[in-house]
Amino acid sequence: MGFVRQRNEDASYLGDFLFAVADGLGGHVAGDVASSTAIEALRQYDQVVGGPGALPIVLGQAVSAANHALRQRIEAEPSLAGMGTTLVAMLRAGAAVALANVGDSRAYLLRGGQQHGQTTQITEDHLYKHLVAEAANVPHLPDRLARFVDGRQDGRAPDITLLTLAPGDRLLLCTDGLSSFVPHDVLHSALATSTSTQEAVDRLIASALDQGGPDNVTVVVIFVGQ
Repeated sequence: MGFVRQRNEDASYLGDFLFAVADGLGGHVAGDVASSTAIEALRQYDQVVGGPGALPIVLGQAVSAANHALRQRIEAEPSLAGMGTTLVAMLRAGAAVALANVGDSRAYLLRGGQQHGQTTQITEDHLYKHLVAEAANVPHLPDRLARFVDGRQDGRAPDITLLTLAPGDRLLLCTDGLSSFVPHDVLHSALATSTSTQEAVDRLIASALDQGGPDNVTVVVIFVGQ
């Protein structure tokens, strides 16, 4: 959903154990094909995992499968060469969670309760300016992606973060159509004060549209029971 893009280049998946959001790269070939292909490859990993220790291994395999699926699609249709997508995915086993991200789609965690909790970004954007700016002391580097899923075998490994969820936690997975346009305090308020996941989703998308966001907006919200 957005004001400018004529084609929705986002894709998402909400399963029993696996949740994911992908954002096909604007300006690249067939961003919508890239995101949907990656998400479709992840679906087979929505299953019980043999204990928390296996989570990062299985989730890493899932991202590799998504990357391989893009490579196969490009080999079958050479006109798609150059397509790519960001990806953020969460796999759970009980209270244990692994998060994988490639690119600048994000995961946030609200912890500490609705009244006094804090919302923090728990993934790191893979942007050149984030990787280079401090060391090089260059203030105006472009927001170009340094890493994304595109079917290549070099340098596409995800960052994987491990968490143990607590009762009352609230999680958000989103594309940059949300995070680039909605201020952090508005994002936090929607997570903290909504009474249902659907309300939170509706408020977050409405906020992005109110800000005039030109990109597609995709969000997944998860409430952990008390």
